[in-house]
Amino acid sequence: MTKTIRNRRLRYSIVMLAVIALVGVFVVRLVDIQVVQASELNKASAQKRSIPVTIYGTRGSIVDRNGTELADSVTRYNITTSPRLVKQFKGKLGGTRIKNVSVGTALSALAKASGGDVATMRKNIAANPKSDFAYLIKGLDVRHYEAVVDLGIPWIYKEQQASRVYPTAATTGNLTGFMGTDGAQAGLEYAYDQCLAGTNGSETYERGEDGVQLPGSTVTTKKAKDGGTLETTIDSDLQYMAQQTIASAAKTLQAESATATVTSVKTGELLAVADYPTVDPNDVDATTDKGAFGSRALTASYEPGSTIKAAIAAALIDQGKSTPTDQAVVPYSRTFPWGGTIHDSEFHPTENLTLTGILQNSSNVGITELGARLTAQQRFDYMKKFGLFEPETAIDYPGQPSMDYGTSPNWDQQTNINSMFGQGISTTAVQVASVFQTIANDGVRIPLHFVKGCTTADGKTIDAPDVQKQRVVSAAAATQVTDMLQSVVTGGTLVGMKPISGYNIAAKTGTAEVAEGSQGYGGQRITSVAGMAPAEDPQYVVTVTFTKPQTNKWSSGAAPAFRTLMSQVLEKYRVAPSASEAKLYPSTW
Repeated sequence: MTKTIRNRRLRYSIVMLAVIALVGVFVVRLVDIQVVQASELNKASAQKRSIPVTIYGTRGSIVDRNGTELADSVTRYNITTSPRLVKQFKGKLGGTRIKNVSVGTALSALAKASGGDVATMRKNIAANPKSDFAYLIKGLDVRHYEAVVDLGIPWIYKEQQASRVYPTAATTGNLTGFMGTDGAQAGLEYAYDQCLAGTNGSETYERGEDGVQLPGSTVTTKKAKDGGTLETTIDSDLQYMAQQTIASAAKTLQAESATATVTSVKTGELLAVADYPTVDPNDVDATTDKGAFGSRALTASYEPGSTIKAAIAAALIDQGKSTPTDQAVVPYSRTFPWGGTIHDSEFHPTENLTLTGILQNSSNVGITELGARLTAQQRFDYMKKFGLFEPETAIDYPGQPSMDYGTSPNWDQQTNINSMFGQGISTTAVQVASVFQTIANDGVRIPLHFVKGCTTADGKTIDAPDVQKQRVVSAAAATQVTDMLQSVVTGGTLVGMKPISGYNIAAKTGTAEVAEGSQGYGGQRITSVAGMAPAEDPQYVVTVTFTKPQTNKWSSGAAPAFRTLMSQVLEKYRVAPSASEAKLYPSTW
């Protein structure tokens, strides 16, 4: 009996020790889980259930002067999945009850609803089948997204983002630029990216093991912030007219490229900056000419030719070195002691021309004879004040050429002469427009610009351009040059242009030879017309340029486009016709 009791006690003790040992193991494991591994396990659990989602801040719009959108952001949807959860499911597919919906059937329905590709979706799923994230389709519009949602596939999820669209397409693509996969790529999109770009936010939601999002589990961790609105001075309707006008003319002339600008004289605002060819930012890949990705009017430097003679004439009068009736004996050509020669575009016997006649006939020889009354430094300084030789300070646009001439021209003897008729120096089309805006505005230059500023999401206006006025020449000098330029239209190099009924026009032509590297100047030309109207009180400046035209290599070929565009401007803005006859000075003596 005693032995039996003793055996029972032993068995009991063994059982108790076993129980204690087992409890001890559980306690140690529990401590390990709750204390030692708590952080890692909690993190792993959160990763399995808590799904982070990026909330994209909407990129700001680019608008024209009337609020018309040139660039805008629209909502697009990416469809994603968790590859480890992709499997057949029971229930409905697009409202149709199916006992077992296979993965293949679901993907086929998804492709049909979205326009996606089944092979691509399978490839993305198979790339990492145990992962929690893979893209199935990107960039769906609302209509296709809703069709996808209606399918009721449990293992697909949305990712919302803003996509860039350009309502005016190629009409303003040269100015707006465009977005790429790596962000802003060109134009205003690039220059004003800091203001336009939104700030992304984030949120999380939880989903069960079956992959379905848990209701009420969404938590915003960071609010998204929208980008600002960039307001331009561009009139998109006029921009379209300008673009169509030069495109048509360029095709007729078989020109390599063309530009046009329209400037408000009193404000310095660019109302149109058109280029041909240009880019459609909605379909950038369709443009093979990389030069069309930006605006040649702003970035392409060229020798302006005779349009610069207007600035030389204004400087001469401003310095008291000449007058509209000043007399000069003008032969067809000149030869200089260093061996250099210049000549007029067409042979003529020696003529007795006034300064007016020199502009009217666009005489290279004549302008150099009178222009030499100014030192090279004086002419250089005037050109800089007119807006030449440096990027336009009031325009923030990538690719403007840097023309760092310093404080002195450093011209050789031949360039010193050639610069007076626009050869040997570089400008852009917008810089030429600046010269004529200054003359049209009684000698006061307003830095040309086509951005008013960027209004941030909180209502602040930033990035407004500095448009401080600067007097370049006297009002009298500017008025006299404007009057002289009327002779160009009535009896000079533009006499063949059909008049614009009811309006006095002041303009200057330019035909510049194109340098071909070390080979010097060849047979190609850049032709242009720059002018203002109405001449007695100029309101608008229009410029057109054509690079390497083939059917007509003289400025007369550019004249029809100038006339068409100027006519459109005067009609669109209801400019009152001229109330007096054109003021004409004698051209000969």
